[in-house]
Amino acid sequence: MRVVTVDFDGTLYQGNSFKVMFDVAKKQYKAKQWIVVGFGTAKAIGKLITSGKESAKHMFFRSFVKSFKGKSKAELEEFFNDLAYGDLERVNRPLVDKVKKHIENGDKVVILSGALNPFLTAFREAVGLEEADIIGSELFYDGNKISNGKMGDIVNGEKKAEKVQEWLKNRGLTVEDVTLWAYADSESDGPLLDMVDHPVVVNPDEDMEKLAEQKGWPVFGN
Repeated sequence: MRVVTVDFDGTLYQGNSFKVMFDVAKKQYKAKQWIVVGFGTAKAIGKLITSGKESAKHMFFRSFVKSFKGKSKAELEEFFNDLAYGDLERVNRPLVDKVKKHIENGDKVVILSGALNPFLTAFREAVGLEEADIIGSELFYDGNKISNGKMGDIVNGEKKAEKVQEWLKNRGLTVEDVTLWAYADSESDGPLLDMVDHPVVVNPDEDMEKLAEQKGWPVFGN
């Protein structure tokens, strides 16, 4: 059995999903929501000083999600559909076609990303990858399907490798039972790329290109 994981930001999508989310919010948000985002920005700046860039980014992401509090699941699905369908020119079409070939060949494809699950779900449908599974950051709702402004683990770095192992375990499998592929673009994806049988680097920056050369990882499109 072959399992193919595909990163989203910078890989399937040649951009930053959080920036797109922020741009859509600028058109739709009211003062109350911007106050929440403003407090989150202040906290993120503090985190940048004490814990570094990555912790600050995570803090800002969680703070932004707080602005969803009180929104229904249906409202947020519409919001994320606007995101997914509003920026399709940045879709990595050659990679989407490659992933579709994997599906045609019977491989199990998983879109693996720190982006929020409803965004990944909308994107999956927008580009015709409905058969792919999704492992992303979970957005929480109460019993009435109203957002409580909270989210689960941000699926990034080592967490991606952990989530793939968890996904396999839920199906009675381990990494030894399958042939694993991974398409990813960032140095933070190193633990995942090290774990799989077939790592493939996509859209690498200079540092990632050097790492790929050191590790002997092929670069998609080269």
